[in-house]
Amino acid sequence: MPIAPLETSPRAFAAASHSLGINRPATIPIHERERTATAVIYCEENFGESDGKTANGLIRHSEKYEILSVIDSKQAGLDSGEVLGGKANAIPICRDLTDALSRAARVPDYFIFGMAPKSGMLSTGERGVVLDALARGMNVVSGLHEFLTDDPEFVAAGIANNVEILDMRKPRAKKDLRMFSDRIAEVSCPRIALLGTDSAIGKRTTATILTRVLNDHGLKAVMVGTGQTGLIQGARYGVALDAVPSQFCSGELEATIIEAFQVESPDAIIIEGQGALSHPAFSSSALILRGCRPTEVILQHAPGRRHRCDFEQMAMPSPASEINLIQTFTDTKVIGLTINHENMTQEAVSAAIIQYESELGIPVTDALSRPPERLLDMVRPAIPALAEMRPAAV
Repeated sequence: MPIAPLETSPRAFAAASHSLGINRPATIPIHERERTATAVIYCEENFGESDGKTANGLIRHSEKYEILSVIDSKQAGLDSGEVLGGKANAIPICRDLTDALSRAARVPDYFIFGMAPKSGMLSTGERGVVLDALARGMNVVSGLHEFLTDDPEFVAAGIANNVEILDMRKPRAKKDLRMFSDRIAEVSCPRIALLGTDSAIGKRTTATILTRVLNDHGLKAVMVGTGQTGLIQGARYGVALDAVPSQFCSGELEATIIEAFQVESPDAIIIEGQGALSHPAFSSSALILRGCRPTEVILQHAPGRRHRCDFEQMAMPSPASEINLIQTFTDTKVIGLTINHENMTQEAVSAAIIQYESELGIPVTDALSRPPERLLDMVRPAIPALAEMRPAAV
């Protein structure tokens, strides 16, 4: 029986991540939660799909918001946790905003646009929904490339209703953007980047699990986000790189990592990847490699994926070719391979692990269907504080 996909069909993620505690904030009783901001997520006709990855990610893991409901008329009446393949989480899927508000004790603090369409823009119908949320007194969070705070109609609606609009992808003013300085060399702890052979392949998911398991085992690990979803989830350190002018991307990431290092004094910094270095549609991976100059890299690959996401004519690269490209492009070492098990059975995952370990000579695991301690053993040689601990028994 096939295992559900990781990013493109996140049902398996919720089931596995529930056991790992990744979605703990959604299951902690309300009176025990530290965060107080409530939110409704808009994900019309896309919840559980790749274009709904922001909504999916927030249901899996949110440090900043108490998610009250998801809006998707196609799946109205269902429980969002169950739709994602996990346990019921009491976060319902609603027909529309009126339905969502009828289930809330009071007007939620935030309306989050939970989709990441390829265009990065709002449709005419979506504009109306966002304006409706503003009119009802809700702050709006958007991760789109279209900046709502540059639109006079949205700005006027925000002012009229005394609410805030947050464009999570919007970079700081150009006069404040940082250039690369090579001060990244001052960051003495390991900098481990999670890269991939494609987009929407689970890099953020694996980075989240790795950061969590390191902290759960007594180390101080900090994750640096590089996309809008991680920032909306509440990542303390991060920058949406695909919205920053390329001249400043490596410098913005470098400065963010330096800040995390100076403030947190971590044992390791985990950097979320974007796209793929070999993918002609994306340049973020190259800029991430330049900006963070990773001491090590973990590569994420989907053996069951026949072609690249949104590019049916473009075959997937092999892990070996991507590793060669990464290690040629920058002075780093790929220390492990993690598998996205979409379209694969348990037996196929086991076979792939054996095959790639033999072929590549590095540890291989599936962060979701295999014990998270295997990630610890993968990074153990790279993190001095972890290397001193006894290897996990798996």
